[in-house]
Amino acid sequence: MAVKLRLMRMGKTKHPTYRLVAADSRSPRDGRFIEVLGTYAPRGRSSSEPSAVIRIDNAKAVKWLRQGAQATDRVQKLLQSAGAWDEFNASKAR
Repeated sequence: MAVKLRLMRMGKTKHPTYRLVAADSRSPRDGRFIEVLGTYAPRGRSSSEPSAVIRIDNAKAVKWLRQGAQATDRVQKLLQSAGAWDEFNASKAR
């Protein structure tokens, strides 16, 4: 089973929020997933918090990457901003 780290769309129309999930590569975008790794709100959560909000459990993300999961391009950028991608590369270099 090929596992991908990808975004699953949630939220209202024209106000998306996303879950970062580990899912089988054959399952649909909003379908079954194995584990939730974090959330991403590109437009913020409310009017008082207008900028993007990224909450990722780095330990879970690095665990999946070590096991061979492939991250999509957007997820890779989010992992880089959260610091999990650098943590994964540092552990891989050892």
